[in-house]
Amino acid sequence: MAQYIFHASDTRGDADHGWLHSRHTFSFAGYYHPERVHFGMLRVLNDDYVAAGMGFGTHPHDNMEIISIPLEGDLEHKDSMGNTTVIRNGDIQVMSAGTGITHSEYNHNKDLPVKFLQIWVFPDTRNVSPRYGQVTLNLNDRHNKLQQILSPSPEDEGVWIHQQAWFHLGKFDDQINTNYTIKKSGNGVYAFVLSGEFEIDGKALSNRDGLGIWDTSEIAITSKSAGSEILLMEVPMR
Repeated sequence: MAQYIFHASDTRGDADHGWLHSRHTFSFAGYYHPERVHFGMLRVLNDDYVAAGMGFGTHPHDNMEIISIPLEGDLEHKDSMGNTTVIRNGDIQVMSAGTGITHSEYNHNKDLPVKFLQIWVFPDTRNVSPRYGQVTLNLNDRHNKLQQILSPSPEDEGVWIHQQAWFHLGKFDDQINTNYTIKKSGNGVYAFVLSGEFEIDGKALSNRDGLGIWDTSEIAITSKSAGSEILLMEVPMR
């Protein structure tokens, strides 16, 4: 029988530093909740707002798969591997931190904020060589269907990571039904509503709500308002 855990938007950690406003679905930095440390191999889901011209200075990571999904504005990235890039809505960025990297992230614009999701997934292989990847996807390919944005395979659609994980984005008209089939037995799915309203396996979710689902092979999704957008993150539970 399917198991569920619901995280209402307004119960997330809330860190407001002025230039940065971050909502934490799972324990992060100064926010700690003993029942919200991770969902399977999904460790961090941060919903970040960065003021114009501001950003995160150079800092280190290791042994983590780090995914950035821009929602609005332009995010500038620099890292110790020599990459300098700007990512925008429609782009997906990934870093395999592996044996260790440093990087910085800044709002590329001096007059507009940037909004993005920062997601960390535990890797299935430690101490790999650090790696950077970025793709630009066709936003039309997620209209009324789920567009794959991440997988374990370099040959598949989207970016890839060192984990048996699959991410999908979908943007739906009102009252559209779709099913998501679990790719790997034993995995669970964390659904995060980016905008609008959905019903997932009969459970109502609205803007920025999250729902973890496991011990199932398929989930039923219905959009409940026009323009509703959702992110599905399938990850191993153990």
